[in-house]
Amino acid sequence: MPHASKNSGDTDSGRTVKSAEDAPLWLVRRGLVPESGPRRTLAVGSFINMIGNGLFMTGSALFFTRSVGLSVSQVGAGMGAASLIGLGAGIPIGRLADVRGAKRTYLVTLVVQGIAMAAVTLVHSFWLFVAVICVSQLASSASAASRGPLIRGFGGANPTQFRSYLRAANNLAGACGALAAGVVVQLDTRNAYLALVLGNALTFLACAAIIGRLPHLDPVQAPPMTSRWIALKDKPYVVVTVLDGIMSIHGQVLLFALPLWIVGHSNSPRWLVGASAVINTLIVVALQVRASRKVDSNAAAARAVGRAAVAFLAGMALIAASEGMPRALATGLIIVGVVVHTIGELWHSAGSFELSFGLAPAHAQGQYSGLFGMGHGLMNAAAPTILAIFCIDWGARGWLAMGAIFIGVGLAMPYVSRWAERTRTSEFQSHLVRLRQEGPEPTEQDRGDRL
Repeated sequence: MPHASKNSGDTDSGRTVKSAEDAPLWLVRRGLVPESGPRRTLAVGSFINMIGNGLFMTGSALFFTRSVGLSVSQVGAGMGAASLIGLGAGIPIGRLADVRGAKRTYLVTLVVQGIAMAAVTLVHSFWLFVAVICVSQLASSASAASRGPLIRGFGGANPTQFRSYLRAANNLAGACGALAAGVVVQLDTRNAYLALVLGNALTFLACAAIIGRLPHLDPVQAPPMTSRWIALKDKPYVVVTVLDGIMSIHGQVLLFALPLWIVGHSNSPRWLVGASAVINTLIVVALQVRASRKVDSNAAAARAVGRAAVAFLAGMALIAASEGMPRALATGLIIVGVVVHTIGELWHSAGSFELSFGLAPAHAQGQYSGLFGMGHGLMNAAAPTILAIFCIDWGARGWLAMGAIFIGVGLAMPYVSRWAERTRTSEFQSHLVRLRQEGPEPTEQDRGDRL
């Protein structure tokens, strides 16, 4: 595991870190605020950053179409291409974070994101739009990969629970940003849209200023004869990444498929589109940390993914059953379906976090984080097309078929997880044999560096 420099829990950039008593104790005990120190610093930085992301994601399409003058198809094509191109930065920048230090790398990516976002205000043509958005997406992918080792290194005994806390807080921050974007959309002026973009740029720089207060995190030394691109050669982890990427399609079900279903295939009121998003956000904010508490091993994570698959099938079946039903019954079925689907989200997120950390070697957390993020990114890019075919074109039977695919992933994950754990045990034993052949008996530090 990456480790902080000496006394990193007591000092923060040379200053004494405030004790947990500086925050109301009941907030800390209930898990609403992390204890003071690196975890709270990471959480505050992430929260501010996600306010900007929520602001931009909600209003960006309108900025580019109404203020810049691009067409909807140009905006969609440019953002889609930039998202795919951006995925290529995750693995190499993640490796750089493993070798050179995660904090320094993460800070650079945040600054680049802030500059790229500020440059968005200068966009006046399609190709300039594509160039700037590509830089922004490359930096975003690199940022996520370099942030992984920080979460793992400062996450304590249960980094999955800390990552779950960040997800809950980030959902709340994104909702706050979306509300602020609603004001901008209502004003619908060039200056208001420019303020939206620059506001997002400032959140990256503010996040960088906060992350700069983190203690130094020493990179973990890679064992001898370790492959430079170990993540790409790790077949079990690649399969886990593919399976988890397929499961991550669920994230677009409520954002993409459900609104189209409510409007075009059910008798439920249109306000249910917004209400479903609110229900989902509130459940995630309230229960994500609790859902992760017992997910503390690879086996428990695989079981959580299996439970999530069952919940997804049940939730999608309820939504599918709303077709042709009277207004009140259709509304009730969709609301219950959204609740069940969101419970599946909680379980899948907890399991996904644990697998991504638990199966990755300590010395290559950034590189593995980049690979895992690439799996999610590719499937998220494909998700609208997949869900349009299954859930909209095929109707109710398509919802059930998509749920069955999730069930297949849930059934396969425990077997693949055990395969991955076996290969890690085998590789660790091989590493000890090599050390004995090359020199003296391995030290305790050698034994502690898992492959």
